[in-house]
Amino acid sequence: MKEWFDNPNGPCLIVAEIAQTHDGSLGTAHAYINAVARAGAQAIKFQTHIAAAESTPGEPWRVKFSPQDETRFEYWKRMEFSPNQWAGLAEHARERDLIFMSSAFSFEAIELLEQLEVPAWKVGAGEISNLPLISRMAETGKPVILSSGMSDWDELDAAVNCVRNSGSAVSVLQCTTAYPCPPEKLGLNVMSELHDRYQCPVGLSDHSGTIYAGIAAATLGARIIEVHVAFSRECFGPDVSASITTPELSQLVEGVRFIERALNNPVDKTEMAKSLSDLRLTFGKSVVALRDLPAGHILTVHDLALKKPGTGIAPSRISELVGRRLTVPVQADQLLSESDIENE
Repeated sequence: MKEWFDNPNGPCLIVAEIAQTHDGSLGTAHAYINAVARAGAQAIKFQTHIAAAESTPGEPWRVKFSPQDETRFEYWKRMEFSPNQWAGLAEHARERDLIFMSSAFSFEAIELLEQLEVPAWKVGAGEISNLPLISRMAETGKPVILSSGMSDWDELDAAVNCVRNSGSAVSVLQCTTAYPCPPEKLGLNVMSELHDRYQCPVGLSDHSGTIYAGIAAATLGARIIEVHVAFSRECFGPDVSASITTPELSQLVEGVRFIERALNNPVDKTEMAKSLSDLRLTFGKSVVALRDLPAGHILTVHDLALKKPGTGIAPSRISELVGRRLTVPVQADQLLSESDIENE
């Protein structure tokens, strides 16, 4: 990740956010690693929740989505993996050439993930005002990626300064905390504001549930695109409505790489026209006789037509030929040449 931060012209980092779509199943979490690797993303991100460290039993539901968990606290408990299980997920991801990341929501989660040698920290939108947590991440010397979803400029300034005061690199993602996020609230324009304000890599943490936002972000210069992923929109969990499917993730990766190739290869219009000169002859048109005409005939506009190929007199010169005399007979559909017509 440090190499990525140090290379402003490198490819956009596409991060598949699994969040809670594994629904507490270790096997499902491992299956997501395989699916994300096949789709071509560079990184996979989970969320490391340790219920007793980050929440109280009285934490309210944002949306009561789970029929099997009586409380939000119970849900977080069910989402927990043991340190050994997290280690297995990290190892599996690296075996599949994926960058393994996970958002930490407590000091205990930071300690666990630090032991797994995560290469960077991702701070969720709800933790941007938690400067002690961000400071602890930044103290490791690893880059910190901040999501701006619920923050005003003052909060973002404080979080960015907190990271930089520890000497760590920072990146900020435009994010709107809405599940799913409608297009009019994506705030793609904010990416340029973030870049100008903080002079750091910026990107999009997308909750739209489509591939369109990520492709648009890549066109606008995003250096990171984080997108929620689910096997199907029929899966269970709070993030599914804001997720793309794994086949769509593959499409997103393909689209972003397509856009990058286009942006990295600017075209010189003059040189392009020269390189396509043969095609211009094939697809272009020439002035032809509309019907059989005898030698000595004075051409009128009704004697002429414009047809392929473009190897004869150019269409732009048709008006020059009207009123001139043929020196030889010509047949219908014959491309006229300079020698067929008297000089003025």
